[in-house]
Amino acid sequence: MGQFIIADNQELTRFALESLLQKDEANVVYRAFDKARLVELLKEHESAVVLLDYTLFDIADEEQLLIIAERFSASSWVLISDELTPQFIRRVVYSSHQFSVVFKDSPMSEVREALNAASRHTRYLSQRALETIITQQQEEEMPSILTSTEMEIVKAIAQGKTTKEIAAERFSSVHTITTHRKNIFRKLNVNTAHEVVKYALRAGLIDSSEFYI
Repeated sequence: MGQFIIADNQELTRFALESLLQKDEANVVYRAFDKARLVELLKEHESAVVLLDYTLFDIADEEQLLIIAERFSASSWVLISDELTPQFIRRVVYSSHQFSVVFKDSPMSEVREALNAASRHTRYLSQRALETIITQQQEEEMPSILTSTEMEIVKAIAQGKTTKEIAAERFSSVHTITTHRKNIFRKLNVNTAHEVVKYALRAGLIDSSEFYI
């Protein structure tokens, strides 16, 4: 019997993963919609396999993720997302053998292999994850400089404004702001808005009195 915790706030992905796992009637599947529930479930099922979309969950950054994984050292994790930065993949892969990495556009064969490996408490890295790590090792790119518009959007994100609010303030479309956000995340090598906030604090774009909690 395998115990699995699905920590993915994308409904379609949750449904697909549950359907895949429940083909084996011996598997038990739990859902976690936030970090608190995830930790609660791991306390009850310390050797469970966690299927996590890091980019859609309320884990602040890779440091927090690694702390949780270390706390529950008997657990295994399958990171499954649309996009993960090379920096993030390298950090978690080099820091712990608990993590397998696949992507939501990976072939079903890779997803199955990742689940099987995690169930055996071994690691699986998809072809794309391996290529990302190798490419990052071969060429360390200089960080891209943000444009003035992107810097303003970073500050707005750090102040807790939504994409819709930023678009309204700048008389732009939501699509345009979404594109800017993607470019900012790519240039800064980050995955979440929380990591953008940390950048804004370090860069002096905001001070602690403006920090949105």
